[in-house]
Amino acid sequence: MLIAQLAGMTMMIIDTVLLGHYGTEDLAAVAVGGGIYIAIIFALAGVVQAVGPVVAQHFGARRLSEIAPALHQAFWLSLSLMLPGILLLLHPDALLSLSPIEPAVEAKVRAYLLILACGLPAVLLHRCFYAFCNALGQPRPLMLISLGAAGLHCLLAWLLVSGRWGGEPLGVLGCGIANACAGWFTLLCGLAYLRLAPALGVYRLFAHLHMPKLSAQRELLRLGLPMGFSSFVEISAFTFIALFVAQLGAAAVAGHRIVANLAAIAYMLPLALAIATLAQVGQAVGARDARRARVSIAAGLLLAGVLSTLLGLALWLLAEPLVFAYSSDVRVQATALGLVGWMALYQVFDAVQTIAAFALRGYKITFAPMLVHVVSFWGVGLAGGWWLAFRAEDPLGVAGFWIASLASLVLAALLLGSMLWRAVRLARAEAAAA
Repeated sequence: MLIAQLAGMTMMIIDTVLLGHYGTEDLAAVAVGGGIYIAIIFALAGVVQAVGPVVAQHFGARRLSEIAPALHQAFWLSLSLMLPGILLLLHPDALLSLSPIEPAVEAKVRAYLLILACGLPAVLLHRCFYAFCNALGQPRPLMLISLGAAGLHCLLAWLLVSGRWGGEPLGVLGCGIANACAGWFTLLCGLAYLRLAPALGVYRLFAHLHMPKLSAQRELLRLGLPMGFSSFVEISAFTFIALFVAQLGAAAVAGHRIVANLAAIAYMLPLALAIATLAQVGQAVGARDARRARVSIAAGLLLAGVLSTLLGLALWLLAEPLVFAYSSDVRVQATALGLVGWMALYQVFDAVQTIAAFALRGYKITFAPMLVHVVSFWGVGLAGGWWLAFRAEDPLGVAGFWIASLASLVLAALLLGSMLWRAVRLARAEAAAA
């Protein structure tokens, strides 16, 4: 899972590095446009990934005949979410109006989002496949497909951004084309695996097409809407930061983009462990094995906490070479170096809240964690960051947002951790009573 997540992150790294050396305006455009795109994708993908806990519990309970219908319902849900996602990418005016952006940067943002909209249908359908394989404990195909997509993206971006393909340098548009092509590649590979993999033959995934069913769609939406909104809240907090910081100039946005990129890479470690924890907890809950669920949660928290702490320390120690590899602009480097320390500091809290949130999804608890994320990330992180950055007695600029983000993650870790503890105790009591 970690390799698959890091392979996916390679595309973001390549975009940032290539554009960091191509032009500050293009790097700022991918910071703003990429933030908007990721927020939309995570929100919609979070909804369709509700198939994960559903399939995991079916698998744990050995209800194998229910697995194919659950996957088909998730595909239908993805198709219904494509249109609003594409419309949001084609018409980002509401988001772009939140903060003044340099006209040249805004034009590049709009063109970048237009291209990304072409790949959105493939990305959403692939996320169903992604959650499905995770729930069944089948991460290897995800790793291989992600590695292939990352390789394709890197090659296309390298050729298109600076004109190595023999035509005009495309800058941020080249990154958009590479992203869209990689999205369709992952979908085609995923469908081929579903159709041909011997390990999936027992589920008879293509034996019969299950049409949309109201009760199944309602169940997916009950779980998925809070999951999607939680993802949107978490990711959009960084998106809105990029939009608010845009008024400080392209160098400030680009510096923030570099550190946000490093933070996203670091997040892949606890996220991979959290996805594995969700699958293990979901299967244990389906099998009514409360002890296995507790052991899985403890392992996830311990691994994520220790490894993320070590990773944060490494990022702090290697800050200069990492930042210098992203950009040669002295102003961008100075901004980024001033933020890395805060990002490195919050790794352990980010790990704990991520594992707790995903473990709760294994119990099919999604609404209360969504409320925690809204209060923490929008209330403390975004609103508090905006006040520290622009309205405090001594405004801190972009650093104010990162300080508030640290506080928001501490709060989320405490609240979600206590919520998970109560869920574990309730499951233990129910198992004892049975």
